[in-house]
Amino acid sequence: MSQRLIILGTGAIAHRHAEVFGAIPGIVLAGAIDTNRERARAFAALHGVEASFGSLDDALEWGAFDAAVNATPDAAHHSTTLSLIAAGKPVFCEKPLALNHGDALEMTESAERAGLINMVNLTYRNAHAIQMARRMVLAGEIGDVRHVEASYLQSWLTGRHWGDWRTDERWLWRLSSAHGSKGVLGDIGIHILDFLTFGTGLDVAALHARMRTFDKADGGRIGDYRLDVNDSVAMTVEMDNGALGVVHMSRYATGNLNDLNLVIHGTMGALKIWANHQDSRLSACTGADIDTASWRMVDCPQTPRNEHRFALALMSGENGQPDFRHAAEVQKLLDLAFVSDAQGRMLPVEPSHALG
Repeated sequence: MSQRLIILGTGAIAHRHAEVFGAIPGIVLAGAIDTNRERARAFAALHGVEASFGSLDDALEWGAFDAAVNATPDAAHHSTTLSLIAAGKPVFCEKPLALNHGDALEMTESAERAGLINMVNLTYRNAHAIQMARRMVLAGEIGDVRHVEASYLQSWLTGRHWGDWRTDERWLWRLSSAHGSKGVLGDIGIHILDFLTFGTGLDVAALHARMRTFDKADGGRIGDYRLDVNDSVAMTVEMDNGALGVVHMSRYATGNLNDLNLVIHGTMGALKIWANHQDSRLSACTGADIDTASWRMVDCPQTPRNEHRFALALMSGENGQPDFRHAAEVQKLLDLAFVSDAQGRMLPVEPSHALG
């Protein structure tokens, strides 16, 4: 039986979702919603979507859809997702699930009470290397994890490969708290913390975060945009098995376009994972290679994209990963990082759910 999908929000990521979902057998693109009605119509025409709407309320009144992709701006995720859940619609939500842990937890509990399929598009789960690395770690191939190194590095504040942030609103809003940004931590921190916890199968038990906001314009402002959010973040973490590690992220990482790195050091070997939005690689130092500190590339089978996992969940009735609860737990780490930076100390993470 086909699943009729509606896409809420028709910005850049929505086009990618339409392309991927539209190619999945059994998925019908039933509707598109945007507060800019003309943009919704254009999106629908481009992707062969049946109907278009200027508000979520109008689409809910119509009701001829089975599930929703929530591709709205971050600040709108909470209210729109709750409305969809109240209408009994499964939701595939863009990251972050919400702007804070409290809102994310409310969304999680609402979806779980309703018994609805719920997933979050943490896109780097699509990397075949991180999926293979997790399987190797959980199989005990590198022994007990003792140390981790994780980073997500971008350089769009020093390079113009994605355009000029000084004049492009796509980037300026990411530098302004008044426009909904929580800085590099909120933008890409969620990805590297998911990468870390998923890849190791471990929870973060405690963290100490330091953040920096650098001067980028006269008076710290460009037009309506006050440039006041964090540009670089460095964390020390303790995992729930006692392993220690470092996690850092920056928009000033000159020479890096969009690079995620994770190194997992164990008692019987180590793994290195690199990924960007298109590709990934995995190398291992195990067995006799440990004595020479040599690394070998590991073949990694392709993994389904998150969109395919959501489609399978809809058709099977069994929730997929990453789900709302996992995303809410990662949001808890982001919230705690702000508190840690303000207090200047390591803080424990209240346990409630296994991130891995």
